[in-house]
Amino acid sequence: MNYWLLKSEPHVYSIDDLISEGEGVWDGVRNYQARNNLRAMLPGDLALFYHSNIGMEVVGLVEISASAFQDPTTDDNRWLAVGVKPVQKFAKPIPLKLLKADPFFEQLPLVRHSRLSVMPVDKAHFDAILALGNA
Repeated sequence: MNYWLLKSEPHVYSIDDLISEGEGVWDGVRNYQARNNLRAMLPGDLALFYHSNIGMEVVGLVEISASAFQDPTTDDNRWLAVGVKPVQKFAKPIPLKLLKADPFFEQLPLVRHSRLSVMPVDKAHFDAILALGNA
């Protein structure tokens, strides 16, 4: 199993939107590195859901429900999307500033490369963030 972090602006697509849908499509990615990360995702992988720009916090957990397919928002076959299902909304969102203040997270891609919208997360960081979200 692999672990990921998916970023979305909450006014565009929020954790509550995904929960309302029951299952969604993670689309609209237009960065090659992020696209390559989408390509590597497999059903059953888990991802942290991060609200960017407004909030700047990890707000929940999702499961990859479908591996990469042609992004339905474009005819350009270079771009991919994946299916996602909500697993849980965190009782307590984890702010980026909290992660940045903790030396344990200094190598977390969100802290090091915060502009990338789809990124891998190692198991140790994933588990620590999950514990914070469930505290």
